[in-house]
Amino acid sequence: MKLFPKSFLVIFAFSLFACDPKPEVVAQPEASESQKPRTIVTTDGEIDDVDSFIRMLLYANEFQIEGLVISSSMWHYKGDGKGTLFTSEMEMTKEMYGAITDLRWPGVKWMDPLLDAYGEVYPKLSQHAEGFPTAAHLKSLVKVGNIDFEGEMEVDTEGSDFIKAKLLDEEMEPLYLQAWGGTNTIARALKSIEDEYKGSPEWDGVYQKIVDKAIIYAILDQDATYRKYIAPNWPDLKIFYNSSQFWCFAYAWKRAVPESQHYLFEGEFMGNEIINNHGPLLKQYYSYGDGQKQEGDDEHIHGDPTKLENAQWGTFGVYDFISEGDSPAYLHLIDVGLDNLMHPEWGGWGGRLAQSEEQPNRWEDGKEVLDYNPFTEKMDATYPQIRWVEAIQQDFAARADWCVMDYADANHPPVVKAVGTNLVNAKPGESLTLQVETSDPDGDVLETKFWIYKEVGTYTGEATLTVEGNSVQLQLDDSSTGLLHVIAEVKDQRAHPMIRYQRFVVEVGK
Repeated sequence: MKLFPKSFLVIFAFSLFACDPKPEVVAQPEASESQKPRTIVTTDGEIDDVDSFIRMLLYANEFQIEGLVISSSMWHYKGDGKGTLFTSEMEMTKEMYGAITDLRWPGVKWMDPLLDAYGEVYPKLSQHAEGFPTAAHLKSLVKVGNIDFEGEMEVDTEGSDFIKAKLLDEEMEPLYLQAWGGTNTIARALKSIEDEYKGSPEWDGVYQKIVDKAIIYAILDQDATYRKYIAPNWPDLKIFYNSSQFWCFAYAWKRAVPESQHYLFEGEFMGNEIINNHGPLLKQYYSYGDGQKQEGDDEHIHGDPTKLENAQWGTFGVYDFISEGDSPAYLHLIDVGLDNLMHPEWGGWGGRLAQSEEQPNRWEDGKEVLDYNPFTEKMDATYPQIRWVEAIQQDFAARADWCVMDYADANHPPVVKAVGTNLVNAKPGESLTLQVETSDPDGDVLETKFWIYKEVGTYTGEATLTVEGNSVQLQLDDSSTGLLHVIAEVKDQRAHPMIRYQRFVVEVGK
């Protein structure tokens, strides 16, 4: 068995961003274990943004939050206060609302009570993991961006200036710009940079700096600014675009999630294991029939217990999940061992995205990114996200316990590491052993499974796995070549099991 040479690990530290949409070799960049992904969240404050925000706070130790920017979208904008009528550029909202002065605006203070409540549970959370930011620090990161209308990007704002400064600073680690609403405040930051530098001797260097560090993670297009401004003027800027897979965490979850897993979103689980008796932060989580109403959004009727029958999305029970359509944007940043951060095409808790052949700086889901769904026995555009739903929801429940329990009483994720390298060279017909070492901070019994993520690789032949404890014997057939992804999945045996992974990438060549 030939191992990858050491130089393989560093030659293409950011091979994901190469122009060739189908590189023959994939590599993980070397990084410090303490290095966390940097991110700025832009949000229009919809109720599902609130719920995504609450869950994100429970994972705030997993990444470096560098900004929380209020923006607008096709669904939410403040208006200019002058009675100006606005008609959406997006066909759906243009037809739904026509010309109006403002739309379902939740204001710019909705994070305040959430961050106050986070401050109350911060001492408990900090028992369970290092790196949780203080509430005061997070409050200092809240900025107001471009909010007057959908797609407004004509003026500099506190939020756009903040993003601009981050893009221009000397920190060159990737900066993930999460677009939970429209991309207009991000677009304004970029336009302000262009206005200041284009045509100057510094422009080429500034442009390259921005495209080297910025990565947009967008959940749908919620205004036209990416299409009309960002893509034409910043064609080398990387974007991860999720238009299909997020639905299993959005309003239509009942249609996307297999019925056997609905319990993970229904009131008995959500109410008992997450929302109630888990502290003041989770008590503010919006759910069906909970009696809560977001100020400013007259279409938020989900909390009314007399209106649980929703003609569009189905019939719901009290404390049923409403939506967290934006959560995949930061679930992608959580290191659970799947090595997906720099390889969104490998798949992980934030779904799986494929590099566009027409636009090599764009990664997207849709009809080109299908996983086999064993519940429907069909190839499915949503299953790359659905396959992780149970692990994600149980992990959420375990973290909810962190808000109220001491370390000794709560569950914590197992630790999984490859024995030797996880990047392996092999030849057709070869039999090789892959092994992990595992431990659990709580001393829990661990279960290890190995499985092949067939859709991610290019190996199309036969491969068999023979598992013995923390080792698996991989038998390759005599004629096939390509990349084969083997996942070691390690789960602790608790009421809310937590799962972590190790991915092995086997390059089979002659």
